[in-house]
Amino acid sequence: MAPPGAQRPTPTRPARRSVTPPLPGSAPIPFRAYGHALLGPAPTAALGCYKRAAAATSPARSRERDGRPPLCGKMLDGFLPARWLAAALGLTLLLAAPRPSAAYFGLTGSEPLTILPLTLEPEAAAQAHYKACDRLKLERKQRRMCRRDPGVAETLVEAVSMSALECQYQFRFERWNCTLEGRYRASLLKRGFKETAFLYAISSAGLTHALAKACSAGRMERCTCDEAPDLENREAWQWGGCGDNLKYSSKFVKEFLGRRSSKDLRARVDFHNNLVGVKVIKAGVETTCKCHGVSGSCTVRTCWRQLAPFHEVGKHLKHKYETALKVGSTTNEATGEAGAISPTRGRASGTGSDPLPRTPELVHLDDSPSFCLAGRFSPGTAGRRCHREKNCESICCGRGHNTQSRVVTRPCQCQVRWCCYVECRQCTQREEVYTCKG
Repeated sequence: MAPPGAQRPTPTRPARRSVTPPLPGSAPIPFRAYGHALLGPAPTAALGCYKRAAAATSPARSRERDGRPPLCGKMLDGFLPARWLAAALGLTLLLAAPRPSAAYFGLTGSEPLTILPLTLEPEAAAQAHYKACDRLKLERKQRRMCRRDPGVAETLVEAVSMSALECQYQFRFERWNCTLEGRYRASLLKRGFKETAFLYAISSAGLTHALAKACSAGRMERCTCDEAPDLENREAWQWGGCGDNLKYSSKFVKEFLGRRSSKDLRARVDFHNNLVGVKVIKAGVETTCKCHGVSGSCTVRTCWRQLAPFHEVGKHLKHKYETALKVGSTTNEATGEAGAISPTRGRASGTGSDPLPRTPELVHLDDSPSFCLAGRFSPGTAGRRCHREKNCESICCGRGHNTQSRVVTRPCQCQVRWCCYVECRQCTQREEVYTCKG
């Protein structure tokens, strides 16, 4: 609460921003400008840059600070080719629901990932965002929700990119490395594996996070900054700033994804895992304060709520993946089709006839395959790069690994020159690359 007699400041709404993708073939663009949207043909090494740059420098995350600068220079010299960025900003998922009561989104859509440019021909603003929503191939209800606000379509694209990249980062050292190629992902979504549960959770979490940030960044018309004057106040501070609007985004996501039929266990499992993603976002909300006073004293503090960096959300969901609970189902291993529901087994503890846990834990129906060999669910691990001391034995499934020596050129001995650029030398060094045998 503000001190007696003080007026409670009215949060100001930032001006609405628009993102214009770079043109293919144009000059490289600093990674900090579009770090959160990197996806597609970019090298796997760039995933480490995303983790730092997305949390520290993304425009939609301007207030997040984890104390680490976006040190991507050694890897990419701080720049990415514009063609990668253009593809990343245009990435979205065509959505189709195999069941009438289902509402899929993001990595759980049944259609392949497709590149769709965000740039539209000059026309009326209403027609432009209507067309953008139509091009996303949403269901009728989802398309109607998308059309309500001109900022939704762009936010949906950002959510898919963010969740896909975080999934690939979290599983970069695993046998299943979040392969999102059409046929593998489509087969995976037909089964109730732990990996399927993670895809549902990270998709809903990505949408919740992206929407809350879009509200506070002024990119939406139907929402703005979060207002939470009900925070506990035991010192002299006042509510202000512009908090991430989690209340609006979580309500939107639950309506956008829709509740599944309670008679179908698989549908309830999917919806449960969607809610886990939303709950993990809520659990990571932090109160951030800024001090005001003479000589740096903190006589008055201005506070607001903000979401945790998305890579922290991904880390939390990865832990839940590793401890996921199994609920009962019988599956024909020859066809992969789910059969009748069997009594609950595994560690899940529900009440009555409901096998789903009441705690926010990921649940799955089927045991996962090994992902060692190429098959319906993954391309296998043959040819995958590994770290000899860390995971070659596990990823290569005991088949051994090949060692290749190569010479690489990287920026080194970088110095900041006045004013204002970074000058680096190009250094060559020999490194060994380890890949799994077939």
